[in-house]
Amino acid sequence: MNADILLNPAVLGTAMVVTFMTLIMTKKMSAVAALIAVPIGFGLIAGAGPGLGDMMLEGVLQVTPTALMLCFAVLYFAIVMDAGLFDPLVRKVLATVGEDPVRISIGTAVLATVVSLDGDGTTTALIVITAFLPVYRRIGMNPLILGTLLAVSNAVMNLVPWGGPAARAATAVHADLHDIFLPLLPAMAIALSAVLLMAWHFGVSERRRLAGSVAVAAGGSSPSTTPELQQDSSARRPHLFWPNLILTLALVLGMLLSLAPLPVLMMGSFAIALTMNYPRLSQQKERLASHAENVVNIVVLIFAAGAFTGILNGTGMTDAMAKAALSIVPASIGPLLAPITALVSMPLTFVMSNDAYYFGILPVVAQTAAAYGISPEAIARASLLGQPVHTLSPLLAPIYLVCGLLKVDVADAQRFSLKWAVLTSLVLTGSALLTGAIPLSSAGVAAPIK
Repeated sequence: MNADILLNPAVLGTAMVVTFMTLIMTKKMSAVAALIAVPIGFGLIAGAGPGLGDMMLEGVLQVTPTALMLCFAVLYFAIVMDAGLFDPLVRKVLATVGEDPVRISIGTAVLATVVSLDGDGTTTALIVITAFLPVYRRIGMNPLILGTLLAVSNAVMNLVPWGGPAARAATAVHADLHDIFLPLLPAMAIALSAVLLMAWHFGVSERRRLAGSVAVAAGGSSPSTTPELQQDSSARRPHLFWPNLILTLALVLGMLLSLAPLPVLMMGSFAIALTMNYPRLSQQKERLASHAENVVNIVVLIFAAGAFTGILNGTGMTDAMAKAALSIVPASIGPLLAPITALVSMPLTFVMSNDAYYFGILPVVAQTAAAYGISPEAIARASLLGQPVHTLSPLLAPIYLVCGLLKVDVADAQRFSLKWAVLTSLVLTGSALLTGAIPLSSAGVAAPIK
């Protein structure tokens, strides 16, 4: 009997996720090694040995377009950054925010919010980090603040109809997308105000921390540019600023209009940028070699995450974990399913993909809630409110992209950002309750859950 319990897919899945998180949070294993070794071990325990290979390949194939797009996106923006495309932008940012940590933090949140309007987290990360990281390094601010403000701002803005989570939620409950999004607008506005307040808090803390170091510095001058940002001036192409800007704007426009799949747009733009800025083969090899480590680290981690989710889904652990999570909710508190869904969405979306959550769990929750008189649209909105926490999931590619660009460890980023992501989700939930986007409770009475 005990063996049956231990071999239950829900128990194994939970143990697998906990083991993985423990290993990377305690730095006992690297993320890429844990993403591969842990699911293989638990897959063997589950008796799925002969099928593990196919499960891993299926998971890897699902993330291949993302890996391909990120590979060439990183290379493209690295090439145009080497050429000096963002130098005027950095100068403008410095002129606007100066060297005041408060204005720099608020500027980070504002830029991340505006850029996130396109609904693509990868583009937002590349643009915001490229623009602000030199500022943070120059002043000596903690880059984890940049990552946190980027994550929470993008998570709130990603609730727009063309963002992935909202589209998944609407599809899962067969609801109109605008019926889900429009009632969330006031809650989103309140949450973005809270993000600006968070940025102000970070800025005040950094201003206080850096005051001592500046005072100690010789002559009281501001910190100089760190060596890691001292780039080879021979790579600069200031005379190609306008061609690079036009190419970049065309790329962003192509993304917004969906003129072609994102990987195709990135690959084509990269080929043009590399050839235009560095026509000689030796120059191209030098530029590629200088960014190879960053690209390899990101792509390898994405493929490893695909293998992890492939086994998690293929062994049935994801479905079992979803049903087990629902079974612990007593029928007596069924009328409170909307706020419960919002709160539970935080841990659930942290340990599983959006697809697994929205297409595996949400339909079951919505069906159960309907018996209590709670509309599917309300449950769909509630399911979106944990997205700020979801952005820190180690199963997502963007967190590895952001940490790679910031040159920080994933575990350090999660430890620093998690409480702020939870706070943002709680503000979203509270605001949604206050504005009526989700009901606090329903008077409906459900039949006993079988």
